[in-house]
Amino acid sequence: MLRKLYDWTMAKAAHPHAEGWLALISFIESSFFPIPPHPLLGLMCLAEPAKAIRFALVCTVASVLGGLFGYAIGYFLYDTVGTAMLSAIGLAEEFPVAACHLRERDWEVIFLAGSTPVPFKLLTITAGFIEMALVPFILASIAGRALIFMTVGILFRLFGAPIKRVIDEYLVTVTTVFAVLVVGGFLALTWLSGGEDGAPDTCAAAAIAAPASPGGEAA
Repeated sequence: MLRKLYDWTMAKAAHPHAEGWLALISFIESSFFPIPPHPLLGLMCLAEPAKAIRFALVCTVASVLGGLFGYAIGYFLYDTVGTAMLSAIGLAEEFPVAACHLRERDWEVIFLAGSTPVPFKLLTITAGFIEMALVPFILASIAGRALIFMTVGILFRLFGAPIKRVIDEYLVTVTTVFAVLVVGGFLALTWLSGGEDGAPDTCAAAAIAAPASPGGEAA
């Protein structure tokens, strides 16, 4: 199923309305879609390096708007839509820990999730559930999403052809590096909940508890 979704996403790079598909995938990935827009963004940037920064900007804006949609789901519809979405994409068990991290570190966690391979959708829905202040959420989302997408756009704009040759020759290495980044992102998220007074244990303990109500403490 996941492979089919990936292939479907990649096919949109050659679509006449590729930019619209890029915006749509960036939007829904921030709230429920399991495939990130990064591969599609990369293909489009390779096809038209002169538009790479524009494509990256489309990704950034659409992703932030999608994050707001995820926030709304967590705020208004967590018990129905939110739980179903997180379960469908295999993130339900991480929800209590994510809620704990957000309560401990607030916007820092949103920025980290927005700028690393940590599932951004998990944090957007969780932020709405715990009723995180909206302005810090938006600003951290913009900063994090812009960092990761605009960096890609600028690099492809400047070094599009060389980057393609490197990927073609070292595909396995590139894939391995991405996997390491995913693991590193989760480790960094765990570290952010740290501190000097046992905060990691607090958030680890949250994994065995279920949230009771929006903005409330874990049961």
